[in-house]
Amino acid sequence: MIELKGVTKVFGSKRAVDHLDLQVSAGELFGFLGPNGAGKTTTIKMVCGLLKPSTGTVTIGGYTAGSREARQLLAYVPDQPYLYEKLTGREFLRFVVDMYGLDTKRASRRIEELIDTFEMRDYVDDLCEGYSHGMKQRVVFASALVHDPKVLIVDEPLVGLDPRSARIVKDLFISQARSGVAVLMSTHLLSIAEELADTIGIIDKGKMLVRGTVDDLREHAQLQGPLESLFLKLTGGDRPTIMPGLVGSGEPN
Repeated sequence: MIELKGVTKVFGSKRAVDHLDLQVSAGELFGFLGPNGAGKTTTIKMVCGLLKPSTGTVTIGGYTAGSREARQLLAYVPDQPYLYEKLTGREFLRFVVDMYGLDTKRASRRIEELIDTFEMRDYVDDLCEGYSHGMKQRVVFASALVHDPKVLIVDEPLVGLDPRSARIVKDLFISQARSGVAVLMSTHLLSIAEELADTIGIIDKGKMLVRGTVDDLREHAQLQGPLESLFLKLTGGDRPTIMPGLVGSGEPN
């Protein structure tokens, strides 16, 4: 569903993404990891069509990223939730429905389902200006799913969430992937990536170092133990030799 081929992004003299090849298939939950400045956010913005690559191609379901067809397939949840504070949560969800031009009756049923999924009935009819961070994040996730996207992009999804909200969101990622949605999750929480991701890609200084399952990465780094240890070894001073079959290509943040 998500495919990047030979993607490079240059800002002046800064090469933020360097000949990156990356694929996320339908039903795959991909954990996108890297230090600050590694290229994760730049890549996500290109996938969402907010930035254009300097070279290479980015497609969503076969459509060029940023095109109307690609936008219809995609949902993006940024690290900082933004709502119109003088709307209620329900009004915001209806606003998103109108933006997508969805069938009113079907969309109303979907909104009610999402209100229950994210346990928002106690506050969904209050103004968003009174919401906590976690309450806002739940509404933003619901708004991202209201049109049943085929691709879900999330950037630091658990920042500031209480344990209950975090559990709901983690269960959501798993259920979405198992229903056939391609999920690209960028996070600094290595334990979350290890817990949820089917595939993990680690990038650093514009290059994709490795891509594979946690077991693949352990074998590559010749190191057992938690993902944190693998991450630090792979992005530390002694660079491992990149192995064919595990590597993608490259990028920074």
